[in-house]
Amino acid sequence: MTVTLPSGESIPALGMGTWMMAERPAARASEIAALREGLDLGLTLIDTAEMYGSGAAETLVGEAVAGRRDEVFLVSKVLPSNASAGGVVRACEASLRRLGTDRLDLYLLHWRGSVPLAQTVEGFEALVAAGKIRHWGVSNLDLSDLDELPGACQTNQILYNLSRRGPEHDLLPWHASVGMPIMAYSPVEQGRLLGSPVLASVAARHDATPAQVALAWVLRLPYVNAIPKAGTVAHVRENAAAVSLRLSAEDFAELDRAFPPPDGPQPLEML
Repeated sequence: MTVTLPSGESIPALGMGTWMMAERPAARASEIAALREGLDLGLTLIDTAEMYGSGAAETLVGEAVAGRRDEVFLVSKVLPSNASAGGVVRACEASLRRLGTDRLDLYLLHWRGSVPLAQTVEGFEALVAAGKIRHWGVSNLDLSDLDELPGACQTNQILYNLSRRGPEHDLLPWHASVGMPIMAYSPVEQGRLLGSPVLASVAARHDATPAQVALAWVLRLPYVNAIPKAGTVAHVRENAAAVSLRLSAEDFAELDRAFPPPDGPQPLEML
């Protein structure tokens, strides 16, 4: 299952996030093993950021993909405080050093700050020209912000899951209309969705888990991919199995009753 970028390149619909990884030394070996298992299972998109663990997550990812870099669609993000034209270049070079690679496949603005978007894009384009990034995009940008971006933007990484359906009113339709995919972070609401009795009911019909149902729901749209974090081999295997789960009309109706879609515009939420 893949999602197509505006460039025409296909990327995995299900990848792996790394937010809150590399924060506990005792979990390091397990987290690296989980990322490597994910690569073996075809979850070859890995998302990280300079903010995560103040760079420690990037270092961990670099260790996990060592010797396998060409298999990976590698994504990282620049903080808004580093998002000036020159700051973007310096931040990217620091990320590349931590990741142990010479290029990123996708580099995102983590969220909008005080720097004009045009300056950030200038930095992105300089990195593309230098071969240090292949594509660029944004994260946590609402519709009014996206109107300021040129057509080279490849994705918008946003908070989207069953309990955060606000983007369905206007942001997702806009993305579908221009052919720019959404990258959904926290697709299981950092585990908070897992206690839902409705998710448990739907999961039981499919001999699945609530997490797999939550992921399959996000992946139902052809222009949305998801980047759940999994810190163990067992967890990443559970996530990977969600790709083959097909929800029924009955399932969708039941989930809509428990998690209603928006009835009007809502500000984009962030975690």
